[in-house]
Amino acid sequence: MIGGALSVARRALASPARHPRTAVVLGRLLGAGFLVCFGTGLFSHLLQDPLPGMVLLSRPVWLYRLTQGLHVAVGTALIPLLLAKLWTVYPLLFRWPPARSVAGVLERAMIALLVSAALVELATGLANTFQWYPWPFFFRQTHFALAWAIVGALAVHVGVKLPVIVRWWRASRSLDADGAFLPVGDGEGDLRPEPTAKGVTGFLQRRLDRAPAPPGAVSRRTVLAATGLASAAVVVTTAGETFPPLAPLDVLAPRRPGYGPQGLPVNRTAAEGRVQRSALNPSWRLTVRGQERAVALSLDDLRRMPQTDAALPIACVEGWSTQARWRGVRVVDLAELVGARGRDWLVHSFAVGAYRSTVLERAYAEDPLTLVALELNGEVLHIDHGYPARLISPARPGVLQTKWLQSLEVR
Repeated sequence: MIGGALSVARRALASPARHPRTAVVLGRLLGAGFLVCFGTGLFSHLLQDPLPGMVLLSRPVWLYRLTQGLHVAVGTALIPLLLAKLWTVYPLLFRWPPARSVAGVLERAMIALLVSAALVELATGLANTFQWYPWPFFFRQTHFALAWAIVGALAVHVGVKLPVIVRWWRASRSLDADGAFLPVGDGEGDLRPEPTAKGVTGFLQRRLDRAPAPPGAVSRRTVLAATGLASAAVVVTTAGETFPPLAPLDVLAPRRPGYGPQGLPVNRTAAEGRVQRSALNPSWRLTVRGQERAVALSLDDLRRMPQTDAALPIACVEGWSTQARWRGVRVVDLAELVGARGRDWLVHSFAVGAYRSTVLERAYAEDPLTLVALELNGEVLHIDHGYPARLISPARPGVLQTKWLQSLEVR
């Protein structure tokens, strides 16, 4: 009785748009998108927690701006794609029995993991772009773990569904007359017609089978076109925060390029870092400590040293980035003062909270464009941008471009 009722429900939900071809087209776009996000996200994670002996690149200077902008843009585009995919296949929830073998049970469990992980990953990723964290766990570690779960579950899912994927990869014709998506079977990609029940349930099944598609039924092409337009729309209206030509259309993004003190957005203000008193203290000194020697430099001392100009982007994990002009003292020149060239550095801020201390790896410390910046866009640093001094380096996440510097120490 339960199986018959669920069968009727599935047939009632049948639509020309709910078809294996639709599912495969959306699935391959989702798969490609998740792989792009996984690769770019892994790159960002490794920049923050590099592996021993890992080669770090400071060129091109826009490398992280590109990878993280791509990560957020593709992740945003995946939201309409995932919702459309779930709409296409959710009638399969009414299959009875839910699984007919141990393999079927495992397949359903893997699909549950894949769907739930993907939904949480995209939802929390979107919230992160707005710096909204209404959960008790640390975002970055959770986001990273979910990414591995998604890629693993996706690999298993593709392997199980490979016969269906191969069959419908390039197909353009429906399997049946009305194109209804009614796959059943043992959970291994079987697309055999569903057997008709007896009695009242069978009567309803036969009536539904003979009924033509409603005049206003949505076609597969309509669903795919609408999904494509939705994905394009959310990207076009948000990508301007990192891609300047789209800035005039940047109506849905949480930040606009050029908005903020000195034409640069601010993620964390001086008030949030609790640095106002220390930053404005005339006795502030930047301590540079090597293995055998240390110096304490005032702001005037730093200004008397040779100054370097650098046009560098600042790119944040939330997906925004912008180009800026920086001026300050090269880290290599500070390293020369204490006889510590070619080393990794611990960079400390007098702010409170996460990322108070970061590591400046040798590849960046030796780059002539890595600066202890004192000016931004031709003006003395605004306090929200790190006054009296901040770190700026090419091709690094903005969260590692430490503001309100206190000391640099050889690691």
